Amino acid sequence: QVQLVESGGGLVQPGGSLRLSCAASGSAFSIGIMGWYRQAPRKQRELVATITSAGYRNVADSVKGRFTISRDNAKNTVNLQMNSLKPEDTAIYYCNLIKFDGMDYWGNGTLVTVSS
Repeated sequence: QVQLVESGGGLVQPGGSLRLSCAASGSAFSIGIMGWYRQAPRKQRELVATITSAGYRNVADSVKGRFTISRDNAKNTVNLQMNSLKPEDTAIYYCNLIKFDGMDYWGNGTLVTVSS
């Protein structure tokens, strides 16, 4: 059993920055992939970025060059640095974790609102 807690969401003006963090606790061992997904109003949930335990990154085209994903394996955390934010980035951002045994877990989400 794994618990994921996201933090760092909030209201920011276009062009601003936010840093999201996700901390895994409980049976948070043998973590293969950690990442971020988002769901905008009336839209499907979509991948933002993922990172493997070895550091391989997969980043959505819509955020390349603006968002950076990183992780600290020792602390079981994953972060998302978001720069040059646009109104289109407004969404609930969800932390995702996949263990090596194939079990996956989701956080409850943190709201990011980009607006003037």
